[in-house]
Amino acid sequence: MKRRTLVTAALAAAVAVAAQTGAAMAMNPVLKIGFVGVTSGPAAAWGTSNQRSMEARAAWINETGGYTIGGTTYDIEIVSFDDQKDPKRAIAGMEKMANEGIHYVVGPNVDDGAAAVRPVAEKNGIMYFPYAFPKELYSAPASNAVLGMVANYQSGPAIYKMLRDEKGVKTVAFVAANESDPLSQRDSGVAAAKALGLDVVSSNVTYQVDTTDFTPVLTPVMRSRPDLLVLSGVSPANAPQLIRSARELGYRGLISTETAQDARVLSEGAGDLANGFISVGGASTPEIASDMMKEFVDRYTAMFGEYNDESNTKVYALEYILETLKANPAAIDDVDEFQRTMDTFEAPNPYMKGDAKLRYVGMSSFGQKRQIAVPLVVNVFNDGEFETMFVAEVD
Repeated sequence: MKRRTLVTAALAAAVAVAAQTGAAMAMNPVLKIGFVGVTSGPAAAWGTSNQRSMEARAAWINETGGYTIGGTTYDIEIVSFDDQKDPKRAIAGMEKMANEGIHYVVGPNVDDGAAAVRPVAEKNGIMYFPYAFPKELYSAPASNAVLGMVANYQSGPAIYKMLRDEKGVKTVAFVAANESDPLSQRDSGVAAAKALGLDVVSSNVTYQVDTTDFTPVLTPVMRSRPDLLVLSGVSPANAPQLIRSARELGYRGLISTETAQDARVLSEGAGDLANGFISVGGASTPEIASDMMKEFVDRYTAMFGEYNDESNTKVYALEYILETLKANPAAIDDVDEFQRTMDTFEAPNPYMKGDAKLRYVGMSSFGQKRQIAVPLVVNVFNDGEFETMFVAEVD
């Protein structure tokens, strides 16, 4: 989806005036929804996209009169906490939510943080929507976490198969940061590649997250001459550095990742060298975006001065929470009621054209419905923008 970096001054002014008027006239009770995630450091783009999506959607809801659940209309307040990609801070953030009586939280954005907060969430009756991939978070006996995006072990095989069938990829190499999240994603990617009959020519090269010179890291990988270089779990800050180093070393093959990226960061960090880079995108394309999705993009851009394509996915978590509460108002203070509603929940998807539905999935991956249904959109970066390669679904 094309980035929108400018909207009309009239829309920006209208949003600001309406927000001020709404704040002055607000008489509705407040429903607090939490966010615990990373909004600083190399992975900041992941959490910032979450927080901004929630704030933009909440402001829109409040401006238009609030959100009605069980006959009561609420103003939505987003309570945010930057965990700085630190599991200990993620725990502190979830404890803050519990102390404020918040039962629904979006985040954390990484595996360690999502795993660390599980005991706090389960003890305090909190449903949380992480952007993290460990299956044990979503498989029984766990029940309080809902995967907010498509997992790497769902997107990876789809990407590799497409590149094998359409681009003639036969050999693949994996590079990962020396942290649990990317290492786990690397292992899943290696397994998926082998299952598809691809030859994994390198998979043991790692780097520290504070690395600034990736030439020594990538030199031995380049000797294996892979058709595809996979940057497993790469952060938005590290991706352009790795891409630039690989290209400057003479690599002319394909480069991909299963993590979402930021087009602005790629442009600033790698420029044209990032052309052809494949990543998982936001859950929308111009072809499937509804008028409501287009308005969301405009409002987000007016609020923050720029747009991140990943917010096409991140807009969904708050919508799922509110629509599920609307389907069963008893769940506002009782996550057991929320969980009971998930198996049969279905509502119109306001962000897609046609008759698409909001529903919970995950039976194939987790044995229970602990994942929100969002389209799997795979993008390729070209000349400063993401272009859609293909769109798929997961169960």
